[in-house]
Amino acid sequence: MIVSSTDKFLELVEENKKLIYKVSHMYCDNTIDKRDLFQDIIANLWKAYPNFRGNSKVSTWIYRVSINTAVTWYRDYLKNYNHIECTIVIPQFQDDSDVDELNEKLYEAINFLGKIDKAIILLLLDEHSYDEISEIIGITKTNVATKINRIKLKLKHYLSNN
Repeated sequence: MIVSSTDKFLELVEENKKLIYKVSHMYCDNTIDKRDLFQDIIANLWKAYPNFRGNSKVSTWIYRVSINTAVTWYRDYLKNYNHIECTIVIPQFQDDSDVDELNEKLYEAINFLGKIDKAIILLLLDEHSYDEISEIIGITKTNVATKINRIKLKLKHYLSNN
């Protein structure tokens, strides 16, 4: 059986939709915006898919596209919000309701971080190495380590005061 490029793409999206959801969840406050960002990320992944050469892990590539899309979407959302038509079937966005109270408090604290810090801590929570985080974010491994220490202090301070 021959598997089409579209089928391969949809399989990759299905395997990594929780990662895409997580980025959407952290960069948007309401469900409608989360769904819009989720779809924008999928659309950008679809546009970038023909150029994906496999030089990095698929999850690294998806994180990079997702975070870049989220940062750009967030920055430009109020100024210039454009919808694009996507002709493929997009997986449905699902809000994970089984996230427990502790995770909600952690996500609330993470929401107070800047956009780059937010991306770094999400990658760390997904057990990416400093090297992978460095590659995805585009900063040095040393800078990643420094930022992670500062982020942990910010989160500790926020959680102990709330």
